[in-house]
Amino acid sequence: MIIDKHTIDKVANLARIEINDNDVNTLIADMNKILTFMEQLNGLDTTGVEPLVYMNAEENVWREDVVKQEISVEDGLKNAGKHNESFFFVPKIIEK
Repeated sequence: MIIDKHTIDKVANLARIEINDNDVNTLIADMNKILTFMEQLNGLDTTGVEPLVYMNAEENVWREDVVKQEISVEDGLKNAGKHNESFFFVPKIIEK
């Protein structure tokens, strides 16, 4: 497939981007290089190669949920604007 000005205009329209006429020749060359590279990749023998979902085979390692008291309630409320002994006071923003 060869990229021409018409193809660049069509792709720009689909992507909803504006391309200056000065940049069209550069984009044609760059996109033709990309397509040439993709054609080389299509020629590779990939039989026996597992498809990748992720770049590595690592799996998530989940930790146990453990409740910890990292800071005290008093330290957590120290810089609060309005509070009582246990809770922050915040303005009501949702009305019924």
